[in-house]
Amino acid sequence: MSAESVREFFEEKGIGDRIVTLDTSSATVALAAEALHIKEAQIAKTMAFMVEDQPVLVVCEGTARIDNHKFKETFHTKAKMMSADQLFAYVGHEPGGVCPFGLKPGVDVYLDESLKHWDKVWPAAGAHNNAICVSLAELEEYSGAKGWVDVTKEPAGENQ
Repeated sequence: MSAESVREFFEEKGIGDRIVTLDTSSATVALAAEALHIKEAQIAKTMAFMVEDQPVLVVCEGTARIDNHKFKETFHTKAKMMSADQLFAYVGHEPGGVCPFGLKPGVDVYLDESLKHWDKVWPAAGAHNNAICVSLAELEEYSGAKGWVDVTKEPAGENQ
């Protein structure tokens, strides 16, 4: 269902043909980067949280990690990742295919500043082996992002 909703969403936007279906899993940042022959940082990783009773997605650079202090300052609560059951119930995507497109109503999407290292990024497209290359402007538009946030940190010693 998830991959279908994302494909339909992008077909309505006229870019459904840009979805890449891989022969191998892209369910993790490392697997996606390897399959797409790009740097891990170029993956637009979508992380799902419950902020009080509100589902919130944060899209960030593939190598970035949530900075708990920044998250709490921004969202006024501790970062609490969604469970697999919550993901499907609230967002409509399964683990490994979570993306900011084709979502159930009521999901807030935010884009993290870490993405601004890149002109184009590769978010998942609703399945563990689907991805799509989008510009940051397209990501902002198609995700319906509520805004940009700064809630991540780069791992020590990580290079772009």
